[in-house]
Amino acid sequence: MNKIFIGGSRHVSRLPAPVRARLDTIMEKGLPVIVGDANGADKAMQRYLSFKNYNKVEVFCSGSECRNNIGHWQIRQIDAETRNRGRSFYIAKDRAMAREADFGLMVWDGKSKGTLLNVFRLLKQGKKVVVYNTSEQKFAEIRTFDQWGHFINLYGPELRRETEKEAELEEREEPNRHPPLLLPLMPG
Repeated sequence: MNKIFIGGSRHVSRLPAPVRARLDTIMEKGLPVIVGDANGADKAMQRYLSFKNYNKVEVFCSGSECRNNIGHWQIRQIDAETRNRGRSFYIAKDRAMAREADFGLMVWDGKSKGTLLNVFRLLKQGKKVVVYNTSEQKFAEIRTFDQWGHFINLYGPELRRETEKEAELEEREEPNRHPPLLLPLMPG
C-alpha cells in the first residue's frame, strides 16, 4: 500500500481547502501517512487528520521527543546523531521520511527551502510529489527532474541555486549514510 509523506512549510499554519480535499482523498483510500512533528504545515496536517479521526498516521521525530503528536499516533524516533537542534538534527528525520514514502504531498509557502529539499529528496528516489503553493493557490505535480527544473525556475534562479546548494551541503555532511541527493547544479 502506498505510503504518503505529507509536510510543508513552517509558515503555513492553516490548510487551504484544496489541500484538505487531497487529504480527504488519501483518507478515503485508506493510505498510510507519515508526517513530521514541526509547527506549521506538519502541525496543521496533524490537526486535520486528528479531527477526521484518521488512524493510519505515523509521526516522525528527531531525537527523543516529538514536538507535536496531536492524534497520539505511533511515533518513529530518528537518531539525529547530534543533540544540537539545528539543521542537521532535523535533516535525519526528513531523509528518513523521504526514504520510507512512496509519494509526497507538500504544502509550500513559496519560499521555504526546507520544503523544496523534501521535494528534491523524493524526486531523487524516483517518487512523485504534489506541491501546493499557498501563495499561488495551485498544485504542481512533479515526477521528474525535468519537471523539477520547470517548476523551480518559475521562482527564480537564486531559489534554485540555494536549494540545490543545500542538497549538496547535506550530502557532504553525511556522504556514506544515505543515497546521494545530488545532481549537477543547473544554471538558472
